[in-house]
Amino acid sequence: MALTQDQINRYSRHLLLPEVGVEGQEKICDSKVLLIGTGGLGSPLALYLAAAGVGNLGLIDFDVVDLSNLQRQVVHGESTVGKLKVDSAKARIADLNSSINVTTYNTRLSSENVMEIFADYDIIVDGTDNFPTRYLASDACVLLKKPYIYGCILRFEGQASVFDSRVGPCYRCLYPAPPPPGLVPSCAEGGVIGILPGIVGLIQANEVIKLILGVGDSLVGRLLLFDALSMKFREMKLRKDPSCPICGDNPTITELIDYEQFCGIVPVEESTADQEKEIAVEQVKQMLDAKHAFKLIDVREPSEYGICKIAGATLIPLGDIEAKDTALLNGLSPDDEIVLHCKAGVRSMKALKALEEMGFRNLKSMRGGINEWSEKIDSSVPLY
Repeated sequence: MALTQDQINRYSRHLLLPEVGVEGQEKICDSKVLLIGTGGLGSPLALYLAAAGVGNLGLIDFDVVDLSNLQRQVVHGESTVGKLKVDSAKARIADLNSSINVTTYNTRLSSENVMEIFADYDIIVDGTDNFPTRYLASDACVLLKKPYIYGCILRFEGQASVFDSRVGPCYRCLYPAPPPPGLVPSCAEGGVIGILPGIVGLIQANEVIKLILGVGDSLVGRLLLFDALSMKFREMKLRKDPSCPICGDNPTITELIDYEQFCGIVPVEESTADQEKEIAVEQVKQMLDAKHAFKLIDVREPSEYGICKIAGATLIPLGDIEAKDTALLNGLSPDDEIVLHCKAGVRSMKALKALEEMGFRNLKSMRGGINEWSEKIDSSVPLY
């Protein structure tokens, strides 16, 4: 596709680069790139790829814009809070570069739809924060012989790489198996400095443009590690694993699998044992009002406790419970009636199981955590 006069004006700084020129910009304008997620990583990806002229952008996300997103998800704004993220991002892209063709998918990526969605794109870029989607996207890219551009962020650290099984390793070569559920916190649990996804997302965007142009040295075979606190980059060399189950010499995975099951995520209907160990926020409120003799233990981090807390709760972070910190646990007796709570109910259940192993018998985990307490019991407790 020949560039129009408007495109020549818009992309003139690209055209001056010998590595891009007219031919390279035409490649960019003809390219098809899919972004999985329009959140922290997806925001800079969407903005800079649209600005660069990537002609066909696919956006897949099933979430809505929340006020807590705006600290890092810069493609969205206050005016789009409550709207679908894909619609919010599409509108912002249209304002930035109206010549871009944007296709939105307001759906969760799954084994049922991934092959059909990926088929229309040249490059797949992952901006998600969960292991099932990463393995799903990587496996689909291996089967479809497409490059998979990876990014990961948490707290002050980030990672980026390009996986392309045709010329190097795939994601499974680096991580053959996912970590146990709950071991690696999400950004919602562990936090993230808002600037970090901008840095990592732009590294991913840079890799997209290099792949389209066929210039430079891509991150294939390399894992880039970034520490924002020390402002240092490190690099790990990656090699293709001959025994990799999907891209190795004798692959055993020839079609997509159940990725939730592979990552150890138990469906709700299968977790009845855990449900029996939960207690509703309304019941906890009744116990507090009746001055029932029990101990309410907050297992979040001190920084979270500083944001909000339930009156009467004692802070003992999950890490200290799992480490069996005797100085903190000495105030508890195995015979005590104990209710544990965290932000949303995940960490308190982990704390419950850790205490059970130590001999504590009368334990409950508050369902929904302090977030549900704020929504149903006391709205003066801030949501975060």
